[in-house]
Amino acid sequence: MKWSWNNFFFILGIVCVAVMLFTFDVSFVELWGHICRAGYYLIPIVGIWIVVYGINALAWMSVIKGNTDPDERVGFWRIYKLTITGYALNYATPVGGLGGEPYRIMELSKDMSKQHATSSVILYAMFHVFAHFWFWFTSVFLYLALAATGDLPFDTTVAISLGLIVVFCLIAFYLFSRGYKYGLVVRVIRWIGHLPRLKGWSDRFLAAHAEALHNVDAQIAALHQQSRKNFYAALGLEYLSRIVQSAEVLFMLLLLGLDCGGGIDGITLTFLHSILIVSLTTLLSNLIGFLPMQLGVQEGGFALSTAAMGLTAADGLFVSIICRIREIIWIFIGIMLMRVGNKEKAQNSV
Repeated sequence: MKWSWNNFFFILGIVCVAVMLFTFDVSFVELWGHICRAGYYLIPIVGIWIVVYGINALAWMSVIKGNTDPDERVGFWRIYKLTITGYALNYATPVGGLGGEPYRIMELSKDMSKQHATSSVILYAMFHVFAHFWFWFTSVFLYLALAATGDLPFDTTVAISLGLIVVFCLIAFYLFSRGYKYGLVVRVIRWIGHLPRLKGWSDRFLAAHAEALHNVDAQIAALHQQSRKNFYAALGLEYLSRIVQSAEVLFMLLLLGLDCGGGIDGITLTFLHSILIVSLTTLLSNLIGFLPMQLGVQEGGFALSTAAMGLTAADGLFVSIICRIREIIWIFIGIMLMRVGNKEKAQNSV
């Protein structure tokens, strides 16, 4: 049964990749032209994600260390593999997390109890999203700092936009703090019950799995209460991965000759611009996360963010397309990794 589900996720990923390739808005001739323009810069652009996914894997390991029993430890390379395959499924399938998180739970249940696997995956997903909010929140102050030096524009529209982002993040901080202190799963399922035609399902699911769900919530709360070191390590590592991810855009800007005057100071300023571009783009992409690879949303995000940094529309399109190419490469790698190093059965029962 477990192998059939592994095959299901594998086939799902292959189909989604094929659909994305054949529905690409750019012709293959134009696509090849952009690839040729990127040239050798594609190596660091794609390669930086080896580091990003490594940091993500370390963050997930911190969660597992603080959330499971000592005999349920999992090796780094297995977590690294599940990190890549999970994100590949998330990028490829509609509704982010629809494919990646269930697959991670299924695979991690072969190394530990299903409840610990479920709580660890949910906790890591929470940290991943929580770090996004911190990234957006701190980017507001980075923008203000650069605007104060005259490097970036600041007017009423910008002020209102930044204010809305701050309010949005503060609300999220409050909700996440509640989730970390008291658990999240039962509350989410009860909330789903308020949606049309789902109240019956919500009530039945809670009644059938009440003990298991409350145990998962207890494990989520325990990490915040008893393992503060692992809690902040996971959050810090996830935040760091966003900073490292920004190097991808830095390489593209340097390729375009946009180095803010060159030298150490110029490249540093360009990297700060890259952080802001990634921040705004990911904010827009995550606001509409039900499209595979956030089709159209990411392009719009890059167009707006690069325009705010003074780039042309053509430069913004180039950056977005190269990011798409990198995503497709890593989705393909992640899908292929699903066929490597799989375990046949769980070591622990549910």
